[in-house]
Amino acid sequence: MDLEKPSAARPAAQAEGCLAVAIRVPVRIVVLVLVVPVRMVWDALVVSGRFLQNTLFRPLGRALGWVARALFVWPWVALWRYVVLPVAEALARLGHVLLVVPAVWLYRTVLTPLGHALAWTARRTGALLALVLTGVLTAFKWFVGGVLTVLDRILGGVEAVCGWVYARLLTPVGRAVAWVFKGVGMVLAAVAFGAYTAVAWLVRYLLVVPAVWLYTWVLTPVGRAIAFLAGWFARIVRMVFTGIGTALHRTARVLLVLPALAVWRWVLVPVGRALAVVAREIGEALGHAWRIAGYVSLAVGRFLARLFRWTFVEPARWAYRTVLTPVGHAVRDLVLRPAAEAARAAGRTARQALEAARDSARQARADFRRMLFGTPAEPQPVARREPAAGETRTLGSSTTALMKD
Repeated sequence: MDLEKPSAARPAAQAEGCLAVAIRVPVRIVVLVLVVPVRMVWDALVVSGRFLQNTLFRPLGRALGWVARALFVWPWVALWRYVVLPVAEALARLGHVLLVVPAVWLYRTVLTPLGHALAWTARRTGALLALVLTGVLTAFKWFVGGVLTVLDRILGGVEAVCGWVYARLLTPVGRAVAWVFKGVGMVLAAVAFGAYTAVAWLVRYLLVVPAVWLYTWVLTPVGRAIAFLAGWFARIVRMVFTGIGTALHRTARVLLVLPALAVWRWVLVPVGRALAVVAREIGEALGHAWRIAGYVSLAVGRFLARLFRWTFVEPARWAYRTVLTPVGHAVRDLVLRPAAEAARAAGRTARQALEAARDSARQARADFRRMLFGTPAEPQPVARREPAAGETRTLGSSTTALMKD
């Protein structure tokens, strides 16, 4: 048996090593021995599950659904249809008679006239109040106009007196005070300008000139010398740290990086490739073994099915055809058909009794409704000016709405 299935996944240009060729056949044999029982058990479980689903679970589920409907759905449907709906209709009609009709009568005969009377009274009262308020507002307007006229005349006199005081008294006094303050301000400005000039000359020659000379001839050379020394010191420190870093880098490279690289390149990579080859071969072996186990399981299942058929099915079929079928026909003709006819007759009788009881109940409801609400008024026939079936339209008969009387 060829255990290797030709696959297009592995290119022809990819060369296989001796390790793959050496472990392929033993691994596939071992995996086939281990996988075949598992596959057969799996197929047996699948067949058993399908058989149980088709023969047990589906009929049981349908029976449980029918029982659930019979126990939980149909009683509530019957209760709603034959109890709740009639009671609700009766309560609705009783509520209409006891509540709606009196409320409509009360609204039409009592509340509507009372509301119209209240509206008329409110309109008349509003008109009277408007007239009263108009008169009051007119009187208040006349009074306020007189008061404002008097206040205007008083304010005019006060304004004239204030103008004379401002022009004849306050203006000359203000001009004299302004001329005095202007002279004093000019004197103070001259004194302040002289003081400011003296202070500025003293500050320039006592502070600014010495400070500029100190900055130019002392601080600048000292700062440049300090910057030069700091630059040389920074270069020396940089060189020292650069040397230390280079030494540490080379030491770490020799002690850590190169050994790790050697271990990765010469140990881990070959081991990883070998493990990858082994894992790939084991996966392919599992695939081949699972497919071969499927064929084996299929052959064993067909053999067992044929054995079961020859052992149980064919004898049962022969017994059904030659023994049970004639007996069933005899039982059907002698027992079941007469029983079915009797059941149909009993069903017809029961249906007729139920129809009679339903008619009696309907007649009793109609009599009870007639007793409570009286006989409903019959509709009056309306004369329609249409010709009879045997008559035809003529020019003298009205055929449209405009030609009717």
